[in-house]
Amino acid sequence: MKFLRTLIAGVAAFACLAAHAEDLNLGIISTDSSAVLKQRWQPLIDDLNRQTGLSVKAFFATDYSGIIEGMRFNKVQIGYFGNASAMEAVDRSNGEVFAKIVYANGDAGYYSVLITNVNSRFKTLDDVFKNTKDVTLGYGDPNSTSGSLIPGYYLFAQHNAPVNTSFKTVLPSSHEANLLAVVNNKIDIATNNTEMLDTLKKLHPDKFAQVRVLWTSPLIPSDPLVWRRDLPQPTKDKLRKFFLNYAKTDAHEKQVMAGITGYGGFAASSDAQLLPIRQVALFQQKQKLESDTHLSDGDRKTQIAALDAKLAALDAAAPKQ
Repeated sequence: MKFLRTLIAGVAAFACLAAHAEDLNLGIISTDSSAVLKQRWQPLIDDLNRQTGLSVKAFFATDYSGIIEGMRFNKVQIGYFGNASAMEAVDRSNGEVFAKIVYANGDAGYYSVLITNVNSRFKTLDDVFKNTKDVTLGYGDPNSTSGSLIPGYYLFAQHNAPVNTSFKTVLPSSHEANLLAVVNNKIDIATNNTEMLDTLKKLHPDKFAQVRVLWTSPLIPSDPLVWRRDLPQPTKDKLRKFFLNYAKTDAHEKQVMAGITGYGGFAASSDAQLLPIRQVALFQQKQKLESDTHLSDGDRKTQIAALDAKLAALDAAAPKQ
């Protein structure tokens, strides 16, 4: 009898652990307020739980780093990231890209932009860079692809204007906060992206009319989904099947995706989509080293050579055109 009770207790404990293993957190980067993000993503999460039998909950943090660290310490098992934050999750948090967003209009990605109020004194980029010490900049989260990484390299570095030292004031914030600050003429310029502008145009065309775009970046690959590499394979199979088939034909699912910034569904992807982002990040590191007056010539040459080797390896790994 004692053996039977022990056996039953062991089975119950195992069942409890098995059930717990199916409890997952989906981290969502802070492009907007948590309330707005929950409203957009909860219908998809409800469908995910219903179709897979998993128990997935939304996980929010005040900045991108909170989601990256959440995955690192296994508080987040799946994440919706931008490319720059996904790179950090892959490198630091045992993450792996397994899918990416598909846009309803067929676009392969989106764009970083520099914006100002339509009534501001800035009509062109020349107006911005002729005297940056008199300019207040709304900048993105340090781990934001479109808010900091891409404009940091393709815009500010190309104009020899390091963000931290060139402007009167730099105010890091979310895309939503930066966009509203421009609309309300509270800051001079801000980085943002075309997804946020499209949403504003759809929901508040009067506010969209208050925005002038001063610069548009090269194409940024669509946002990836990342899971922890150590998730059980059956769980990965359920997640992959759900996301890759979601909103293909079902009208309700299409409506849910349209509510998440005009998305159309998901497609398979891998860490390879991060290659161009890695190249930009390494280029930025190289530029900083080249201008670092605190390094000896020997140390600078050694560190630059190491970065050049990494860049060469990325070039070799990139798909050939």
